[in-house]
Amino acid sequence: MSRAPVTDAAVLADDLTLVYGRDETPAINGVSFAIGRGRTLGLIGEAGSGKSTLARAIASQSAPGERDAPEIAGGRLDVLGEELRGASTRVRDRLALRVGYLPQDGGSTLQPHLTVGENVAEPIFQRDKRFDRVEAGAAVATLVDAVRLPLSVMDRFPHELSRGQRQRIALARSLVLEPELLVADDPTMGVDVLVRGPILQVVAELQQELGFSALIIGHDLRELRTIVDRIAVLHAGLIVGYGTVDDVLANPLHEYVRTLAGLQS
Repeated sequence: MSRAPVTDAAVLADDLTLVYGRDETPAINGVSFAIGRGRTLGLIGEAGSGKSTLARAIASQSAPGERDAPEIAGGRLDVLGEELRGASTRVRDRLALRVGYLPQDGGSTLQPHLTVGENVAEPIFQRDKRFDRVEAGAAVATLVDAVRLPLSVMDRFPHELSRGQRQRIALARSLVLEPELLVADDPTMGVDVLVRGPILQVVAELQQELGFSALIIGHDLRELRTIVDRIAVLHAGLIVGYGTVDDVLANPLHEYVRTLAGLQS
């Protein structure tokens, strides 16, 4: 893929290779793609293909219990105009405030000793301990309503909610700082099939309303295609399909993409 100007993209990967520490085998091996400002890229691939690795690298963070953040061993990764290869911790920490990250099974990462409202508000006070609590409460209520949950859940604890409800709260938490980019790692993983569609629809509606760019990782192309502008198909650390969903499926250049195309017919 030809290189595009950084200013034209929220995320730009150019021949990007990612590794974990001294691991000899790259988790991501020379991939190139872009996410336009205000656009949504869907990322799909088998388990172990490198999807979560790519998400963590772009978001510059890891979820509790996950491996250390991947390192850039080759190529380039620009996120919101910042080049991440060789970036200082200070630059990465500053960038993390501009990127909302929803890890796999994000609902399980909520703090069990905090109420739902406190969980959603936590990033605000991590950034500014003196932030006005009334203003924070209003922001939290707006997002809880936006993810289609009653405001009464704000006083409950995570264990009192269903898995799908916890996932929506985790989504609200990831957006509370009004990020310019959302990285959502399989937001419907493990959620009842009847709830998956509504969760993705909420993401799409919020993206349209707030104007953030998004990387949405998924495992079901039928679900993803309803909310993304383009898809990247990842297989063993390589992108084997990239473009609009229709174009990728109509011209499958790899066996895995041909399998996906067969499942859609």
